[in-house]
Amino acid sequence: MNSKSEKSKKKLIIILAVIAVVVIAAAAGMFMYNSGIGPVDSGNDEPVTVEIPQASSALQIIDILDENGLVKNKTMAKIHVRTGGYDSLQANTYIFSKDMSLKEILTAINTGDFNYLSKNQLTVVEGSTVPQVAEATSEKFGISSDELIALWSDRDYLEGLIEKYWFLTDEILQDGIMYPLEGYLYPETYTITDPDVTGEEITEIILDYTDSMISEYRDKIEESGMTVHQFLSLASVVESESLFEEDRPKIAGVFMNRLEKGMPLQSDITVLYALQEKRVDVTYADLEVDSPYNTYKYAGLPIGPVCCVSAPVMKDTLDYEKSDYLYFFAKEDGTVIYSKTLEEHDKAVSENLWY
Repeated sequence: MNSKSEKSKKKLIIILAVIAVVVIAAAAGMFMYNSGIGPVDSGNDEPVTVEIPQASSALQIIDILDENGLVKNKTMAKIHVRTGGYDSLQANTYIFSKDMSLKEILTAINTGDFNYLSKNQLTVVEGSTVPQVAEATSEKFGISSDELIALWSDRDYLEGLIEKYWFLTDEILQDGIMYPLEGYLYPETYTITDPDVTGEEITEIILDYTDSMISEYRDKIEESGMTVHQFLSLASVVESESLFEEDRPKIAGVFMNRLEKGMPLQSDITVLYALQEKRVDVTYADLEVDSPYNTYKYAGLPIGPVCCVSAPVMKDTLDYEKSDYLYFFAKEDGTVIYSKTLEEHDKAVSENLWY
């Protein structure tokens, strides 16, 4: 009995020791984990600007935060981001600090918390025009829109930009061009931390980014036989005419067919741009506006772009969908009817006209 009792007691001691080791190890692991996702420097509330690009994965975001000095223990951070339920991490530019825990930071990114978004951001919206970009810039940085438009129309200044940027040519200085930099101010959200930034500095920040985006398509643009200016002119019409992503290559294909056949593009968007108006309906009187942007009156491409163009639209314009379609009409819900003949097109319009 004594022998069995002693054996049982030893087993119990071993079990308790194992449990104690496990508990201590778990406690130590939990302490290490909590410490690892805690603030890097609890006493440092200096702002740190962090840009999270589109399509960043959770682990890529951890790398970005680590590069900005906001991660205390990268291994623990990776464990946390995998198990923390962060399923909607949002691209944007944020302002954090080293006294924030990783959980606070990731929660802010997951919810797109406005309180942590950079306030010094200029957003150039896809499809916007130079006057709209000038107005947005004016609201953010107090530079008058008239002053910006004057700068962006100054021939000496523009010639300096042409020397600096490969994609800018004398084509932007042609007689009849409304806004020389139309189509070249890439749509993106720009973080500009200097409150006293100048119009020239803002322009170069945007054009530097335009350079990085359009350079990806440089070879394909050259292969198309178009100059960059001609390409952006076409892509800007595609940008403005297409509501849904799936329609962009098709609409680009329609315009390419018309160009190849020597037909006028007949884009309402170009007429409205010539009139500097934003609306849906175009009258017969509108179609008579004598402007090199009016693709009803003049065959070929408009003299220049009619809005800024995003990279996906550039891609879809270059990789346009080949077809026999020469016409298209957008219904009220945005869906598009494509036609091969004028008779088919007229029928589609008469049956679906909504404006």
